[in-house]
Amino acid sequence: MLTPQVTVPPEVTRPGGFRPRRGIVGHRSPVPSDEASSVNGIPVTSVSRTLLDLAGVLTMQQLERALNEAEVLRLTDKLSVPDLLERYPRRSGSAPLRALFRDRTAVRGITRRELERRFQVVLDGTDLPRPRRNAHVSVRGRFFEADCLWAEQRLIVELDGRESHGTDLAFEKDRERDRLLLVEGWRVTRITWRQLRDNAPTVIADLRRLLRG
Repeated sequence: MLTPQVTVPPEVTRPGGFRPRRGIVGHRSPVPSDEASSVNGIPVTSVSRTLLDLAGVLTMQQLERALNEAEVLRLTDKLSVPDLLERYPRRSGSAPLRALFRDRTAVRGITRRELERRFQVVLDGTDLPRPRRNAHVSVRGRFFEADCLWAEQRLIVELDGRESHGTDLAFEKDRERDRLLLVEGWRVTRITWRQLRDNAPTVIADLRRLLRG
């Protein structure tokens, strides 16, 4: 039987002193009861506290990945990350974690109309052909509405926002729809508000290649 090799040493947090031990990373910090939990009888920091601790040592990209993973796994605590940010406003890691939550809140507040308007503004600054908006496509006797459609190039752009695609049912329907369209020769690509805001030149360059293809 093979023994799994652990490459990342465990990290232990204690309110008092910590005697150095080989293969263990020690930290000295109080851990209130509402910031602690247990897994298989082993005391651990809560998900929110763990994210706050990680925020002090990870890059923004790594931290966002950790937040996404916690969200995908639906890991929650009674004491949320925003609660901890209020409790520890000057703690190492609080600033980047607060910035990420501020950005996520702003993105979640974007309406479909605002997303469509932003995409139109980006397109207006180019020589790309204009798509048909909110056009209907018939596939296997079913009709699907496409946010932006270029019929000649068989290309569909879906403007992805939390408002219309955030539920489990919407997620399933979107993927079924994309699969059916792809089988019938339509190419479907999804563009988000954050992509338009932070990386519009790359989005346009990719669209240009898709429309040529």
